[in-house]
Amino acid sequence: MIEQTVRELLDEKVVLDIEGIDRLYLKSSKIKQYFKEGRALRTETTINNTRDFGIGRNLNILPALRAIGFAANRRLLDVETIAQDCLLAEGVFDQVTQPQVVAGQRAAGLHFDDPRVLALFTALCLFLTQPDGFRHASLRDWMAQALGVPLAAYSSGRMTYDLRRLRLHGLIERIPQSHRYRVTDLGLRVAPFFTKVHSRILRPGLSQRFDGCPKAPHRPIATAMDRLQQAFMDLFDQAKLAPRQT
Repeated sequence: MIEQTVRELLDEKVVLDIEGIDRLYLKSSKIKQYFKEGRALRTETTINNTRDFGIGRNLNILPALRAIGFAANRRLLDVETIAQDCLLAEGVFDQVTQPQVVAGQRAAGLHFDDPRVLALFTALCLFLTQPDGFRHASLRDWMAQALGVPLAAYSSGRMTYDLRRLRLHGLIERIPQSHRYRVTDLGLRVAPFFTKVHSRILRPGLSQRFDGCPKAPHRPIATAMDRLQQAFMDLFDQAKLAPRQT
């Protein structure tokens, strides 16, 4: 029931006000996070209209409302925890990037340097907090945007192929008796890992190293690498032998 009634509560925009309070909205319902007296993180879900979740308004639905709120809170906290610690072991990294055979079905590897794979994980991150998962069509829409192409250029067949790869690599799973998918615990770590490394390390690091922003005031990687290169050149000069006397 929870998977059928929890909609897109955690897919809406997050608002951070001047008091440091995070708010996530769905219609008339919301989740609020803040530090209680500066000591502990408090997460509160407020459901102002039960019909936002497709259930009635009598007292009998109170247990269902509690379960919905708990599921939303738990999912949000899990994603926040993993987002701060998404390091992958070498074996898991190989499992994702190398081809896999599961129950006789072969799945191509999700290569770290493939723009389509990076777009796939970027789109997948949008659905990490949704307890009721996502559909083929909704992920396809985001994939087209992540790739920067018209929807027609990223066909339904390509989306089906990518969903199959994600499923066989254990990053998503099919929700029973539905046409929806949800991100697995492994997917919760892999998707943020790939996207963080690419956006926070590779892109800015390579930009500095190859003068992507030559006028930027702070380029520590470029400065350090230039000093290292100069140190090697000085070492090579010092190691040169004097010309042989004839």
